[in-house]
Amino acid sequence: MRNITFDHIEKIGHIIFENDVYQHVHYPEMLSRYDSNYILFKTMPSLSIFKELEQMLRTFHQKHNQQHLKFIFPANEKISSDVQQYLTAANYDIGFLELYTIEPRHFPTSVHHHVKVQPVTEENLEAFLKLQYEEDLKYGENFATEKQALLKRQFHDAHKHQLLAYYDGIPVGSTELIEQEKTVEIDNLFVLEAFQRKGIGSQLQQYVMQKFPDKIVILVADGEDTPREMYQKQNYVYRGFQYEALKVEED
Repeated sequence: MRNITFDHIEKIGHIIFENDVYQHVHYPEMLSRYDSNYILFKTMPSLSIFKELEQMLRTFHQKHNQQHLKFIFPANEKISSDVQQYLTAANYDIGFLELYTIEPRHFPTSVHHHVKVQPVTEENLEAFLKLQYEEDLKYGENFATEKQALLKRQFHDAHKHQLLAYYDGIPVGSTELIEQEKTVEIDNLFVLEAFQRKGIGSQLQQYVMQKFPDKIVILVADGEDTPREMYQKQNYVYRGFQYEALKVEED
């Protein structure tokens, strides 16, 4: 299996500045999306450099009416102790993502007769958007509304595939796929809480494995959340970690 890193994970946003130390990513199309508006460190910053860039990002975001600060640290490196202490004292939420890959032939097959997975087309686009909107409302109405425009743009992107899962004919889950030459990334896989543990997530993944049997399937999981345990049981291979820090500042 070729060496897959976090560089293979799609990042939605525009690099508006880059040097040897960091990238500044901004996405005016969706200012409320934390994962599209951030600083990515190429090397682990000293505390003084972090504070300098923190103030720069704060000033920049305030000009765009953004209330969050997000920083992504170099893959497979723990945050230095002095920066970690500063982040904790400044009330940042510190977490980490884990990268996983699998060859489709290694995914355990299963059959769930109540579950049907379909690609999103003109016929079911409205149902897909409605399900996503209701799921995204937990992040706020503004985010949910802006996300609708993003999903519509992705619908017309030949490298993006959107899937909708039905349980006895009811739309209850979905995921989005990013297809590259040798990989396909599973992104934003979710199942409504009332329908979880019914094999719907597995069926969505199985659809991916059958549609892209010759590609490496990749995904990221919250390093402190339960889905990562499911992926490990499904024969995904752990490929690394990456720390993030997020702070939402009040007016």
